[in-house]
Amino acid sequence: EVCVISVMTSSAVHREAESHLSSDTDLEDPDGKNAKTGKGTAAKKGKKATGDKAKGGAAWRAPGLGRVNGHYQENGMENMTLFEVVKMGKSATQSVVDDWIEAYKNNRDHALLDLINFFIQCSGCKGVCVGEMFRHMQNSEIIRKMTEEFDEDSGDYPFTMSGPQWKKFRISFCDFIAVLVRQCQYSIIYDEYMMDTVISLLTGLSDSQVRAFRHTSTLAAMKLMTALVNVALNLSINMDNTQRQYDAERNKVVAKRASDKLELLLQKRKEVRRNTLCLYCNSEVLFVLADAIAEIRASCIEEIGVWMKLYSDAFLNDSYLKYVGWTMHDKQGEVRLKCLGALQSLFHSRELGARLELFTSRFKDRIVSMTLDKEYDVAVQAIKLLTLVLQCSDEVLTAEDCESVYHLVYSAHRPIAVSAGEFLYKKLFSHQGPEDEGLPRRGRQSLNGSLIKTTVFFFLESELHEHGAYLVDSLWECGSELLKDWETMISLLLDEPAPGEEALTDRQETALVEIMLCVIRQACECHPPVGRGTGKRVLSAKEKKTQLDDRTRITEMFAVALPLLLSKYCVDIDKVTNLLQIPKYFDLDIYTTGRLEKHLDALLRQIWEVQDKHTDTEVLEACSTTYHSLCNEEFTIFNRVNITRSQLLDELVDKFNRLLEDFLQEGGEPDEDDSYQVLATLKKISAFHNAHDLSKWDLFNGNYRLLNTGLQNGDMPEQIVIHAMQCTHYIILWHLAKVSEGSSLKGDMVTLRKQMRAFFLMCQRYLNSINNAVKEQAFTILCDLLLIFSHQIMSSGREQLEPLVYTPDSSLQAEMLNFILDQVFIDQDDDNNSTDGQPDDEASKIEDLHKRRNLLASYCKLIIYNVVEINTGADIFKQYMRYYNDYGDIIKETLSKTRQIDKVQCAKTLGLSLQMLFNEMLSELGFNVDRSTSAFCGIKELSRRFSLTFGLDQMKTREAIAMLHKDGIEFAFKEPSPQGPGSPPLNLAFLDILSEFSSKLIRQDKRTVHMYLERFMTVQMALQREDCWLPLISYRNSLQAGGDDDTMSVMSGISSRGSTRSKKSKQATASKRKLPEAEENSCSSSDAVWMNREPNAQTPLMMHSPHLTSTVLRDPKKMRPEDSYTAAFAMPTEQHPHQPAPLQQHTQVTWMLTQRQQAEARQQQERVSVQYAKMRNHIRRGSGLMEDDEEPIVEDVMMSSEDRLEDINEGMDFDTMDIDLPASKNRRERTELKPDFFDPSSIMDDSVLNVSMF
Repeated sequence: EVCVISVMTSSAVHREAESHLSSDTDLEDPDGKNAKTGKGTAAKKGKKATGDKAKGGAAWRAPGLGRVNGHYQENGMENMTLFEVVKMGKSATQSVVDDWIEAYKNNRDHALLDLINFFIQCSGCKGVCVGEMFRHMQNSEIIRKMTEEFDEDSGDYPFTMSGPQWKKFRISFCDFIAVLVRQCQYSIIYDEYMMDTVISLLTGLSDSQVRAFRHTSTLAAMKLMTALVNVALNLSINMDNTQRQYDAERNKVVAKRASDKLELLLQKRKEVRRNTLCLYCNSEVLFVLADAIAEIRASCIEEIGVWMKLYSDAFLNDSYLKYVGWTMHDKQGEVRLKCLGALQSLFHSRELGARLELFTSRFKDRIVSMTLDKEYDVAVQAIKLLTLVLQCSDEVLTAEDCESVYHLVYSAHRPIAVSAGEFLYKKLFSHQGPEDEGLPRRGRQSLNGSLIKTTVFFFLESELHEHGAYLVDSLWECGSELLKDWETMISLLLDEPAPGEEALTDRQETALVEIMLCVIRQACECHPPVGRGTGKRVLSAKEKKTQLDDRTRITEMFAVALPLLLSKYCVDIDKVTNLLQIPKYFDLDIYTTGRLEKHLDALLRQIWEVQDKHTDTEVLEACSTTYHSLCNEEFTIFNRVNITRSQLLDELVDKFNRLLEDFLQEGGEPDEDDSYQVLATLKKISAFHNAHDLSKWDLFNGNYRLLNTGLQNGDMPEQIVIHAMQCTHYIILWHLAKVSEGSSLKGDMVTLRKQMRAFFLMCQRYLNSINNAVKEQAFTILCDLLLIFSHQIMSSGREQLEPLVYTPDSSLQAEMLNFILDQVFIDQDDDNNSTDGQPDDEASKIEDLHKRRNLLASYCKLIIYNVVEINTGADIFKQYMRYYNDYGDIIKETLSKTRQIDKVQCAKTLGLSLQMLFNEMLSELGFNVDRSTSAFCGIKELSRRFSLTFGLDQMKTREAIAMLHKDGIEFAFKEPSPQGPGSPPLNLAFLDILSEFSSKLIRQDKRTVHMYLERFMTVQMALQREDCWLPLISYRNSLQAGGDDDTMSVMSGISSRGSTRSKKSKQATASKRKLPEAEENSCSSSDAVWMNREPNAQTPLMMHSPHLTSTVLRDPKKMRPEDSYTAAFAMPTEQHPHQPAPLQQHTQVTWMLTQRQQAEARQQQERVSVQYAKMRNHIRRGSGLMEDDEEPIVEDVMMSSEDRLEDINEGMDFDTMDIDLPASKNRRERTELKPDFFDPSSIMDDSVLNVSMF
């Protein structure tokens, strides 16, 4: 529904004029000299604008552009309408408007008719308004006539059409309207005819049901209104200027007063009043604020914003602001965005912002809530609007309003975070009072010192201490100069506070050190933190120079200050960890060029002291990383640092060997002090071995002895075992790196192979440890090493590493899988206590979940990279539904990657996972399966989810889906019923689960699967209709769906035996039954290919059933590759122990079928007619596929090995199913249908023949 609001342009202008002039002193500049804004000088008499007399039109006219009989001609070649000229572009706009004004003066009806047709053509309407219609019809009748001729389905709407000539059509359209009003502003718009006609037309079109009419008319009306606002503004300015001149002249003494000038002003008074009234009466414009189209609403709001900014005296009032406020609740983000843009243009001016106090108080809450808008662009503009509001007045936004914006500096969306950072900077850091003017520029007592403290306070109050990098990135664009004042930061950390100054607390100093590190990282790396950027962008030359300058400043400052900071905070873990990361951003050349070697020595001493005092892993790894950054062979300081590092490692290794000997020689339980010493030394060696090659110290034997002793005694502290395994892991990796580079000795590969295999066995033994932390460490290392030493180690030309390939045996795979099932797939309630017995809080639960996700991801990598068997993933895939919230994304990605490796094996694994769940359900609920239980429904839902993962392209997954059905059928009939013969097999309900995958089978494969299913069925099974047999019935029905077309083709040949087609079919049968052996083999060759990939598979059988095969000759040369899939269902020769003996005499089958039909004949008599009617309807629906056949095709069917079809036919009354099909045409030439190379006997079911085929 369209809500139309009418606005009078000159009503506002008139009210504004009334406030300046009395009723007899309205003044105007009709001559046009003061057309520009701000020009107030009276015009000389007799001067006319170019638009009025069109004398200047030739100057604006495009070359060769003239007017012929109301149309525009270019180079004299063709007549062009206004629409065609505007479509040409901006260059012809000025001249065409001048020509139109000239035509209007000569014949205004003809000119207005051109303008009306212009608006109609711009709407995409092919209709034309002729002169007769314009003279004798109302606007509503004209619009109705155009609506009847409008074709909305054509898509020929100029504003949305593609192509180079339409890209700028909207701009040209708007320019045309603006130029038209500007050129007519001195006389034509006051004639009470042109504006009345145009506005009346646009008013009618804006209320049309045709979307294009509404959009075009609304846009035209908005631009027309904007142009009139410009005219009104110029008029207001000229009125003010002339009024001042008039007052000045009247205030002169009589002797000096110019009577002729006063007479001229009085003469203009009547003309100004007349023009003002005309503008008041003729400037009615409609705009639509509740149109169904968001673009129309957005255009209205955009133009209202222009009016309020352009002519604030007339439009910046509640009458217009309320529409902007209401539209901020629009459902479309595009409209809300235009509202915010309109308000931003007003708040940019302090004068206009002060006049919006009432509006701000009314709609402030809505603007604040829009900072959390679902559209990111809207949220960004809402924050920017609040920043402008903050600049206009500090008192408008409350503390709660500001806090709702503050936390957005930690947003992952960088534009929102940067906007919030600008708001925060304006609020907290941009205020400078008179007392701050005398402060020093740098240092603790400077203004930046207090601002940096404010930043630290804000960071601590936000309670997001791990997100300092995000805060720095948010403030970087607006406050980088403040953040890069490292001199002040160092002063705040090292200098003593002045008398009366409050010193920073330990917590505040820790936060300051973290912020300082984040600023250094941002300055040197020049890219946002993780999660805020799509990647590293290319830096400009200016940015690169700034980066180099910042890095030089950082090195010069912190090369001197860092040793002092480490000395002061040597025992503080958090501060030291952050401070030790600073050297990796240094420009190490400055140590030499700047003569700073003594500061380097001081830094190395402090690092030695830090590692000596600490045993925390983070601190030790930070020390190791710092040595790695400083030990760069490209710089001259390498020798100095390398010597210090070697001395440190020598001391650590000697101490470890000494302690290890004492530790291992002790009998009984290890001493606590000795254990601590061994653990501390081992943690330091492991931390340094992570970044440095310690191969020359030969640490493998010591660590292996330590691990072996732990297994034998069982009393080794868990942390010693964990770090010993980690250190051994590093030893093997560094050894592998040397062997891969070719820098090792001849026997190193043999040594590595022995060490690697011994360590694999050691970790496998530790998987059975009673300590969870030890088992997790062993499992993680095993996953990493199995990936590293897999078959992929030989890729990229490294075939010489083939002896190092390690393939996990079945026992290792089983133990790793059991670890995953025991440690990962557990409920939260089972893991509600931490290792120390204390209940976990929410944070620890999240951390534990993250750890379990990493363990699962590590194992899934082994499946994806084909390190372990794909079928081991069955135990993981079956957990998909139960643990969907925790691990659903990991399992789904693993499933996707596995399918890319091997589609068939992946499908078999999915089937295996469903079978495992089914067996678990049987073990819990017993043999009597209730398909309404939650357990069964859960398995069925999981199968539906698995089915969806195969996608829509059935040809790509054809073989995989067929294999899944084959395995499922074999599983369903694998175990006989524990209740004895006559009862359904134990796993028969599994067919109901398997039916979820039937929709993924193509039509040909459904028949083949159905044939394979029939081979497992006995005669009694086919005749059963009890509830316990419903899974079999529903599964058969799911396989029979989709083959109706070929069913009708076969049945038409059978049922019309008295017709000519019947005779032809019998002759064909006689000839086809005498096929040579070679042709028979070629016909059945497709049945022996892709299931024979498992020649040794033992398929359980319930009973061999006679099956029907087609006798229609198939050309093997025309068979498609995918048609060879039929062989997937080749039956093995061995028989299941529980399989009943097959029937030996076919006459028994015939007799049983005949008896069955006779017994049910009376009950079926009433249903025959109903089935017949349904069948005829179904045939008529399916006959459309055969409309193009030229000759009827009859396909007779026969028994596969004996000519027993007539025996079966004796018990069938085909006359009751006389199916009459229309003649088919040229079926063999129908290339869009896949040829049927499968046995059509599977589609002859009970619903067609009224008897069972078994």
